[in-house]
Amino acid sequence: MRVRRGVFVSSFWTAAVLAGVLLLAGPLNVTVNAQQTAPAALAVKIDNFSFSPATLTVPVGTTVTWTNQDDIPHTVVSTDDPRAFRSKVLDTDEKFSYTFTKAGTFAYFCSVHPKMTGTVLVK
Repeated sequence: MRVRRGVFVSSFWTAAVLAGVLLLAGPLNVTVNAQQTAPAALAVKIDNFSFSPATLTVPVGTTVTWTNQDDIPHTVVSTDDPRAFRSKVLDTDEKFSYTFTKAGTFAYFCSVHPKMTGTVLVK
């Protein structure tokens, strides 16, 4: 019985010392490498004749979805030639998604209302 008590006391003190060290060390900071996590899907809202956010920075592999929350039809069209992406005319609550597979700056506009512009920066 004495052996068991000694093992218990020894284990207790080891655990107590370890807990004290962890408390003195402070909170743990965890850093996640963005390349190790799957890119998220991000959203751009179309409303009041604007894209919001107007500029979006995303990692390669991210899918961006534009949703028309305006009462008027809009499009999402890249400005590069040839066009990287081009949506159909989106009525209210319709969506368009595009996955950015390479780095670069992708400017876009609404072909129905050319003063509506936006940019996706892919890094």
